[in-house]
Amino acid sequence: MTPVSQRAIATVGSVVLAVTSLATTVPADARDAPSSLVLAPPIASLRAATDTVTLPKYGKRVGLDLGVYLVAGDEPIDIRASRTSYAEPIAATVVTAHGDVPLPGGLMPDFQGAAKFFGLRLRDRDGNVVLWHKYRFCPQYGAVRVGPDGPDTSRYPQGCPYNPYTLGAVYGVDEGYGIPVFSEYGNRPALELGRYEAEVWMTRTYRKAFGVTYDEASVTVQVRVVKGEDCLEKRLAGCATASVPQSHNQALSGMPQSPVASRPAGRAVPTVGSRPDLRSLPAFAIELHRGKWLRFAANVWNAGPAPLVVDGFRRSGEDVMDAYQYFYDTDGNQVGYAPAGAMEWDERDGHTHWHFRDFARYRLLDKDKNHVVRSRKEAFCLANTDAVDYTVPGANWRPENTDLRTSCGSHSALSVREVLDAGSGDTYYQYVAGQSFDVSDLPNGTYFVAVEANPHGVLYEAATDNNVSYRKVILKGTAGHRLVRVPQVGLVEE
Repeated sequence: MTPVSQRAIATVGSVVLAVTSLATTVPADARDAPSSLVLAPPIASLRAATDTVTLPKYGKRVGLDLGVYLVAGDEPIDIRASRTSYAEPIAATVVTAHGDVPLPGGLMPDFQGAAKFFGLRLRDRDGNVVLWHKYRFCPQYGAVRVGPDGPDTSRYPQGCPYNPYTLGAVYGVDEGYGIPVFSEYGNRPALELGRYEAEVWMTRTYRKAFGVTYDEASVTVQVRVVKGEDCLEKRLAGCATASVPQSHNQALSGMPQSPVASRPAGRAVPTVGSRPDLRSLPAFAIELHRGKWLRFAANVWNAGPAPLVVDGFRRSGEDVMDAYQYFYDTDGNQVGYAPAGAMEWDERDGHTHWHFRDFARYRLLDKDKNHVVRSRKEAFCLANTDAVDYTVPGANWRPENTDLRTSCGSHSALSVREVLDAGSGDTYYQYVAGQSFDVSDLPNGTYFVAVEANPHGVLYEAATDNNVSYRKVILKGTAGHRLVRVPQVGLVEE
C-alpha cells in the first residue's frame, strides 16, 4: 500500500498549503492530478509563515529568507544515504512507516544534501522569470515545532557531511517539526530592488517517494526587495550568529559531562556490544609543500555501536594523566571501564591542552608497504569534526564537541574527558614540519600514506582488522621541481 493510499484511510482533513495561487502554469516538474480523497496530514509538505516577505539587499545579492518551511506530518521526514564502497555510487532511500522507497540511482553525487529536492521560480512584476533553480535539502539550524504534539527536541542531524570520504548520512525532520527551506545566508542571488513572486515546490521524485501531491508540496510567496540598512547600526542583533564552542571534556550528549571524581579502583571487562569500532578513512587533501613536505589530512572515525569515552586522571605533581576507557550499553548506561594508556599536557602555542597518546599513527610506506617515514603527530585532543556515517548502529546524530577550538582541559585540570561518538570522525591536518612527511631525500616512485587507528592496541574495540587505511601517492619530478600525483579513490572527487 502506497503512502497516499495509507493516508486516504484517515478522516483528518488535509491542510491547504499554497499561500497564493499562480495564474501562470506550474513548472515543467508537473502538477499532480487532483484527488477527491480526504487525506490525513501529508508526510512531507511545504508551508509559508506569511504570504509576503521583505528582503533587504546588501551589495548585489539578496538572502532568500522566504519564510518557507519543510514540514513533517504524523511521522518524520527521513532520508538515508550510503555507499558500500568508494567504487560504488551513493544509494538513497526515503524511510516511511509503510516501507522504504528507494530514490533513483545517481540522484546524489555526494552527501552534501538530498539533491534536487526543492524547485524555486522567481518572477518579476512583468511575469518574467528571473530565477529558476533546484536546490538540495540539507537540514540546517532552525528546526521548530509547528504544533504542540511534536517531540520536545529535534533529534535529526544539523547540516550535511562535507568530508569527501563520507560513507553514510541521514537527512530528516521530526514529526510535527518544520525546518527552513532557505536561509538568509545560504542562498544569495543577485536581484534588483522591487517586487517579485516566488514559487517553491518539492520536486516530483520526492513527492512520489513521500506520496504527496503538488498542492501539498508547493507554496507561493510575494517578495519585496528593499535596500538594506547599515548592518552595524540597524541590524546588530541579526547581522551574524555564532555558536558557543563546546569543550572537549563536555563531550557526549546523554552521557556524564565530566569524568568521575577519582580514578577507578577496579576493572570491568567490556562486552563487544559496548565497545567502539575505530576505523581510518583514506588520507586526503594531499599536497607537496615546497617540494619537501608531504602534507595530508587524516581521519579516524568510530563505526559504533558504542562511543569512545576516555577519562584522564592526573598523576600527583605531574603533567601526565592515566587514561581509562569507559563502556556504555545501548541505553547510555556505563557498564565497565579499563586502563587505556595516558594523556599528556601540551604547552606549545596553539595547543595548551591535554592530549591522548594512543589514538592514531601516521606513516609513509614504500610500494611494498614497508616503513619509510613516521609522522611525529603522536597525541590527540578528540573532537567529532566530521559526520562520517550516521547510518551505523548507535550513531549520535547530534554530537556536541564538533570543532577544534576547544581546550581539552586546562593545565590546572585534575581530570579530563575526551569522546568520539559513534558515526563521527576526528580530522587532523598534518601541515607542520615533523607532522607532515619529509620526502626531500626519497627517490621518485610509489608510496602509501598509512592512517592507523589504535596503533598500540591500548583501546578496546569491537574489531581491529579495519584500523588501517592506505592512500597511494606517486612522487615524481626533478630536484627543485618535485611533484606528487594522488590517484583518485573510486568515484570520490576531492
